Amino acid sequence: MTDSFHIVCPQCLSVNRILAQRLSDKPKCGHCKQALFLHHPIELTTSTFARHISRNDIPVVVDFWAPWCGPCKMMTPAYSKATAELEPKVRVTKVNTEKEQTLAGQYNIRSIPTLVLFKNGVEIARQAGAMGTEDIIRWVRSQL
Repeated sequence: MTDSFHIVCPQCLSVNRILAQRLSDKPKCGHCKQALFLHHPIELTTSTFARHISRNDIPVVVDFWAPWCGPCKMMTPAYSKATAELEPKVRVTKVNTEKEQTLAGQYNIRSIPTLVLFKNGVEIARQAGAMGTEDIIRWVRSQL
């Protein structure tokens, strides 16, 4: 088991080292003093995506979505609810494919919503289609 984890701050993007046994203690960023886990998905952009994927030692799940997508809108509350169950062992994020078309192309997103799970900077699984809260949690945990 790892003694500590590097966690990227969702506000200032500083990389924090958190002891494994303190991960569930609502850790705060050593730089900006804000919470490292927000209890809702973090919106990633082209400029923040690589840092979160490559520098977080915990797995990162990304929901590629778009505001005009009906199934995406239906899945949003379930995905947000799943965050409470998955954090702090998994970083939960979102990418708006309308705003971040480069990322959608780079990761070959062909349908939305699509969940992509990264571990140690590498894609390890992907799932297209809307899911409920329990299905999201089950899928993420089954891949780890």
